[in-house]
Amino acid sequence: MSEPTNRVAQIKRDTNETKISLRLDLDGTGRADIHTGIGFFDHMLNNFARHGFFDLVLHVEGDLDVDTHHTVEDVGIVLGKAIKEAVGDKKGIRRYGSQILPMDEALILCALDLCGRPYLVFDLDFEREYVGDLETEMVKEFFYALSYSGEMNLHVKQLSGSNTHHIIEGAFKAFAKALDEALSLDERILGVLSTKGSL
Repeated sequence: MSEPTNRVAQIKRDTNETKISLRLDLDGTGRADIHTGIGFFDHMLNNFARHGFFDLVLHVEGDLDVDTHHTVEDVGIVLGKAIKEAVGDKKGIRRYGSQILPMDEALILCALDLCGRPYLVFDLDFEREYVGDLETEMVKEFFYALSYSGEMNLHVKQLSGSNTHHIIEGAFKAFAKALDEALSLDERILGVLSTKGSL
């Protein structure tokens, strides 16, 4: 099976709260140009791009004078839409992906299904309210928005860990690796991997 040549999406979203421009290439090399105005969030999204081998350009103007909520949630919405759009008809993809990823004392499990039915199970325990300039409660909001706009079943679970930075970074990296696996092609798959014939 030949590699897809154009699994790319470009999305702009303008509201009274955020202005977002995003370009995503699912078959990249991990290059990133990310500016959300939230330093730690930028770091996490850079990790997502690098470890998933996704090329991601993301520029955001958000109402950070309020807090980080609108920016983080809206980035999740736009990134989820971009994944859904870029993957297209899902023919030939493995559909499922999973990763158990260690980061020092933290061990994070991520499993996902690009099934078209959104659902999030999120089980991370944060001992700190902030990491850098990001409210840690926004990590769940990001993955919730992404899973629903991307129409994926997403599980993120902490198996061990105490350092909040490590737990969050492990979650973003594990998600990237699981998504890369789910998006990969398998020549044995004819059409889509579903008994229903559609995803």
